[in-house]
Amino acid sequence: MPSPSMLEPLAPAFRLADRLAEGRPLLAGWVSFADPLFTEIVARTSLEAVVFDMQHGLFGIDAVPGLVGAAAAAGCPAIVRAPVDDFAMAARALDFGAAAVIAPMINSAADARRLVEFTKFPPRGRRSWGPGRAMALAGIAAGPDYFARADGFSVVLAMIETREGLEALDEILAVDGIDGVFVGPNDLCIALTDGALLDPEAALLDEPLARIVAACARTGKIAGIFGGSGARAGELVGRDFRLVTVGHDAAYVKAGIEAMAAAAREA
Repeated sequence: MPSPSMLEPLAPAFRLADRLAEGRPLLAGWVSFADPLFTEIVARTSLEAVVFDMQHGLFGIDAVPGLVGAAAAAGCPAIVRAPVDDFAMAARALDFGAAAVIAPMINSAADARRLVEFTKFPPRGRRSWGPGRAMALAGIAAGPDYFARADGFSVVLAMIETREGLEALDEILAVDGIDGVFVGPNDLCIALTDGALLDPEAALLDEPLARIVAACARTGKIAGIFGGSGARAGELVGRDFRLVTVGHDAAYVKAGIEAMAAAAREA
């Protein structure tokens, strides 16, 4: 194994884990459209990562390599949220060159262990070998180099968005290979009110969110969350979440149009 000084430097799009390890908050975009050109526009803003939503987004697996590649070309880490219970897709996203994956509806340590089996290499997991495109985008030519380093720079996040997941939080974070959690506040609110309320900013979430941040701080793992509006994202950064998304693609377009239209009318 070469010494660290002899290893090829990672391309910027694969330095997400290092940036998160610095401890400062990181703001990410959210994309549901299957358009690499739009993705590149988002990736070239001041946002520091882009999440591609396969769970609810308007695209399938065929679009993912192009979207991830567009982000990587802009030097921006790609994060792929896989469909529910599709851990094989999470593994493929890493092969395509994603810097991180988010798995929805992780409700137990057993779910977390299955996620790790697909997304971390042996001996930690059982990820199958086949990261040719990821190696090219990362700037790593040698297979053994990628194999030795991938578990360190490939971030695996378990979504906490159910009552069961919240109750099993400590057990989920204790699973070796889970790098952190990502909160889905809409579903968590629905779950905690037994379907009576949909409000990602509800006061009833304050205590669970604080519990999640504290548990991540205690275990040295990442606390991430879907932030929604810019104001809400800023508030969540103030609550010590380290990975916070800001808005989403449709909102970016609408806000830009309305701002320019308003400026035109004022002029």
